[in-house]
Amino acid sequence: MTSQEKIEEYPFVDIFNEDEAEKHFMLSKPVCFVVFGKPGTGKTTLARHIAQEWKCISVEALTILEEQIASETEVGVMIQSMLVSGQSIPDELVTKLMLEKLNSPQVSHFGYIITEIPSLSQETMTTSQQIDIIKNLGLKPDIIINIKCPDYDLCQKVSGQRQHSITGYIYSRDQWDPEIITNRRKKKKETQKEVRIEEEGEEEEEQEEEEIFIAEMQMMAEILQHLVQRPEDFLENIEHTVKLYKEMILQALEEVMAEHNPRYFIELDGNKPPEELLMTVIDRLKFLNLRKAAVITKLQSAEEEMNDALDNDELFRTLASYKLIAPRYRWQRSRWGRTCPVSLKEGNIYPGVADFSVSFLGKIYCLSSEETLKSFLLNPRPYLLPPMPAPPFKLFIFGPPSSGKTTLCSLLAEHYKGKVTVI
Repeated sequence: MTSQEKIEEYPFVDIFNEDEAEKHFMLSKPVCFVVFGKPGTGKTTLARHIAQEWKCISVEALTILEEQIASETEVGVMIQSMLVSGQSIPDELVTKLMLEKLNSPQVSHFGYIITEIPSLSQETMTTSQQIDIIKNLGLKPDIIINIKCPDYDLCQKVSGQRQHSITGYIYSRDQWDPEIITNRRKKKKETQKEVRIEEEGEEEEEQEEEEIFIAEMQMMAEILQHLVQRPEDFLENIEHTVKLYKEMILQALEEVMAEHNPRYFIELDGNKPPEELLMTVIDRLKFLNLRKAAVITKLQSAEEEMNDALDNDELFRTLASYKLIAPRYRWQRSRWGRTCPVSLKEGNIYPGVADFSVSFLGKIYCLSSEETLKSFLLNPRPYLLPPMPAPPFKLFIFGPPSSGKTTLCSLLAEHYKGKVTVI
């Protein structure tokens, strides 16, 4: 009887096309997060942990203002002068900067996580208008995280916080209260005695632990002198804030969460430590088979210098062994070779500089200048998508006045998606 099984024509050919996989990734949408919850539940702390773990951009008002000041732009200088003179930054300006960040090339590649929209402030926009901003973003949020915490537990936790007047670090009550620390140590000691097996050197271990505990208490006694309670952490203030949140924001957020896909909705217990919340989120993202953003690695540091006179083969052999992510995993040469992908996209063929070399998706790319390097680090996708790498085509049209040069140039540029430059 003749077998009906289908015989493969090329049984040992790899069915996965690397170029198609790269194209699929660069056309895919980055994972975006929104974190909801009452004020003080730890939204900002969790967002920073997720941003660090998932390689996305945490869009926070404070971080954006610090970036503006550090960049010394016109807006940054204005913000700096306002802060120095004791003025507060207008909500309208903060919202504008956050929206610019959410629409930036960097966010288009890495994705975002936001925690401060909607806010309790209603000076410039109402809650419904702030919700509309989230719904109308170019990159809509994929994952909604809601941190739940009972009012009493939240008020007790926030009112127990203290801030170091010098470093600005926030300590929870179980970190600075000597009574809680002592009781926790006693319980730990009793537990260890119950399960500990008699061994030699047990007394020495207990003595070492006692010395460590005394040193920690002495250090905490010094820290206690600098701890202060912020006005927003007063019990009556946090109770008022929670009340406003429930009256002004909670109902609108419940509608948003009800409309979202339950598969991509994560609810967390605000009484658990941030590390445990982070692990819960990461496990859920792995279950959903979501991928992190591809990181761009600079292959040269400020201390290292490489001779640009090296030929291409020798240059790529040297770069392939820099900053490996795993043993024997070497970076590969890309189809661009040594040509700068940013310059090529702009219509120019410039060779890349060894000191501006990076790796992305396992391939080496050489950039031609510091400006092209910055553009590539923000978002490499526009420069690598097909039909690139395509050599630039430049056409020069000349003729007598009124012969139709401008019209012809415009038609050709429209047909070939080119750019008209008038000399």
